[in-house]
Amino acid sequence: MIPDVSQALSWLEAHPQALKGIRRGIERETLRVTPNGTLATTGHPEKLGAALTHHWITTDFAEALLEFITPVDDNIDHLLTFLRDIHRYVARNIGDERMWPLSMPCFIEAEQDIELAQFGSSNIGRMKTLYREGLKNRYGALMQTISGVHYNFSLPLEFWQAWAGVQDAESGKEQISAGYFRLIRNYYRFGWVIPYLFGASPAICSSFLKGRETTLPFERTEQGMCYLPYATSLRLSDLGYTNKSQSNLGITFNDLHSYVAGLKRAIVTPSEEFAKLGVKEGDRYLQLNSNVLQIENELYAPIRPKRVTKSGETPSDALLRGGIEYIEVRSLDINPFSPIGVDAVQARFLDLFLVWCALADAPEMSSDELLCTRKNWNRVILEGRKPGQTIGIGCGASHEPLENVGKALFADLRRVAEVLDGEAGNRQYQQVCDELVAAFDDPELTFSARILKAMKAEGTGRVGLQLAEQYRQTLLEEPLEILNEAELDKEREASWQRQRDIEANDTLSFEAFLKQNGGS
Repeated sequence: MIPDVSQALSWLEAHPQALKGIRRGIERETLRVTPNGTLATTGHPEKLGAALTHHWITTDFAEALLEFITPVDDNIDHLLTFLRDIHRYVARNIGDERMWPLSMPCFIEAEQDIELAQFGSSNIGRMKTLYREGLKNRYGALMQTISGVHYNFSLPLEFWQAWAGVQDAESGKEQISAGYFRLIRNYYRFGWVIPYLFGASPAICSSFLKGRETTLPFERTEQGMCYLPYATSLRLSDLGYTNKSQSNLGITFNDLHSYVAGLKRAIVTPSEEFAKLGVKEGDRYLQLNSNVLQIENELYAPIRPKRVTKSGETPSDALLRGGIEYIEVRSLDINPFSPIGVDAVQARFLDLFLVWCALADAPEMSSDELLCTRKNWNRVILEGRKPGQTIGIGCGASHEPLENVGKALFADLRRVAEVLDGEAGNRQYQQVCDELVAAFDDPELTFSARILKAMKAEGTGRVGLQLAEQYRQTLLEEPLEILNEAELDKEREASWQRQRDIEANDTLSFEAFLKQNGGS
């Protein structure tokens, strides 16, 4: 059913200090919308600083798609308060616009209303916009307006010293990387628990389907909402943020060198499909190149191994240089029940689950088995709350009731929770276990069931707008707690200066810059 982790958990109970100093960061995306719930067509507000260089506030695919980035933090409450301060500041500086509280976009009349994110006149800024042009031409702009939350997580060096016998991060980079890949393989096998508990996109506005083919058996409401009765996260389905052309890349997560080789292969492998688009039309670029991936970040995955890059370094070169520094969990929908899109229960659950993934045995996976794990994810994404739902065990024909697998997992997570609570002198992690395990007996407690109930009564647009308005008022009324206006204004001005400096220091033509950086 699940791996026998009893020995590893006993080891953890004997080494509670090994988890002291877990580090986390959060990236939260949200669309700016008008008071009537349509996509904002205004540019990224100048008051928020330069999206290219601001440390905490940027844009993702579109001008209207904000992204907030916290610094790394070893305290969950402090981390979430910092994120809330960013939201409070933004709420005060976007006029009468609101932040959309759902993963799936609001009503979008036409794809041409979606303006690509703009990053100024520097070569790097123009390249970032061109990359997005490529995404738009390859997959459509609508898909790129789907929002999520990314949770960045790293175990302390003390854990790897005690668990893997490493001396320091540099000499132990191979063992630490191997440990994180073990975590990633377990995440692929058991990470479906995240959309089961926290998926919050069981329905979409019918405008999202305009001109798109789907075989999903949607039910429709009079208000123009399409939903699947037992779905958890349409954001993670083939309808959402996925890329079928990447499924046969053969990238595996067994060791650092084969992973990086697979990634590097993908960015130089020509794609027949994307070659048909052309790279240039007259003087206008349509994409960076016609390879399977324009750049490494185009690889869509529910989890990524990461290292902070140095200037001019690709993500894979950073991994080769220093090994895996942290992992990025990418399968969280926006939490519609929080003004900041994520809450402490989710953060604590992810801590527990990711520690478990690092401890549990994880045999190596072929690319075929990796594809096979997708079946469990899809089952949960599309029908996770279906009575009697089962989970496939391995790639064989055997299945177990989802509720049994979930409860067995939580029995292990409770032991991890006791260790973390013992060090902190409270019961916060154990309370998370008490709260969440109940959702396996009663799927109505899941995020998807709760939000679908509201959406069926009111429609997706109205629910999104009511929550957006409520959260706007809440954030406007709350004082800043960690940051202050002066610090935020200083960062805004500094970001504009940093952008000007980058623009002033460009020496290459844009064409020469592209050639150097993976363009055609």
